[in-house]
Amino acid sequence: MPAEIKQFKSYEEQVNLLASRGMNVGDHGAAVEQLRKVNYYRLSGYWYSFRVHSGEGRSDTFYPSTSLDEVTRLYRFDANLRAASFTALAAIELTVRALVGHALGEVHECAHLKPEMLSARARGGEYSRWLAQYEKAVRESREDFVEHHHAKYGGTLPVWAAVELLDWGGLTRLFGFAPRRAQDMVAAPFGLTAPQMESWLKSLNIVRNVSAHHGRLFNRVFAIAPKLPIPGNYPDLDDGGPFTRTFGQLTMIQHLLKAQAIGNQRLLPAVVRTYPDVPTLPISHLGAPENWSQSQLWAS
Repeated sequence: MPAEIKQFKSYEEQVNLLASRGMNVGDHGAAVEQLRKVNYYRLSGYWYSFRVHSGEGRSDTFYPSTSLDEVTRLYRFDANLRAASFTALAAIELTVRALVGHALGEVHECAHLKPEMLSARARGGEYSRWLAQYEKAVRESREDFVEHHHAKYGGTLPVWAAVELLDWGGLTRLFGFAPRRAQDMVAAPFGLTAPQMESWLKSLNIVRNVSAHHGRLFNRVFAIAPKLPIPGNYPDLDDGGPFTRTFGQLTMIQHLLKAQAIGNQRLLPAVVRTYPDVPTLPISHLGAPENWSQSQLWAS
């Protein structure tokens, strides 16, 4: 049978519960104020790794010397990392939009509306669903360029304008529908093959969504493993794994930024260097190797 829903606890009771489990909460009033600003449940994702291992997973008891201050420092670091990741990904998204719009424009001005000019993947339900979402975006848009095309061209947008209405997921699907030659035109400037590029776009869409919706990047394991270039082609990229961990995903971002000389390549390295000094949870919990700062991708 499912367990009963936990009973409501006041801020004071939450602080007392943490203290009873071995956490040093410091000043009681300050701890209460912290929990007023950041939800107990949200912070629990950061103190989870401080809980003692037991035979059945994690116990409710914290390791000795665990403090609420350490937990909140990790939380603040993660908040800064999310903001930096979102900013870095924005530069990549805009460049991919430009490249996809141009590559498909060479195929046809409205290639995105002509599945017969796209790959075989555009012959089924996935394309129909994408098209419905795109048409909804056009109908609901209040952008000046959309109004202009409604007035002058009956609302039909050429592909280089259409990409400006797509979110990361919609852009990734359009890339997947593109003919292989167009895909290669987008992927090659980043030093990737078309299949690698698509897998990276899918992987980084998750990072973007986590960052945009205040999820947790710290100590996260991602379900999608990206396709990687042949080892040795990009040694600094090789050293950034495992790529199902946050640091590996951020290394992919650094590679894309450097390949196209876009965005602020110093932003993510500057934030990662602020990882708090928490002996129980070293930076390896981000997925970073010991020598991470020596990589050319991270030395910016």
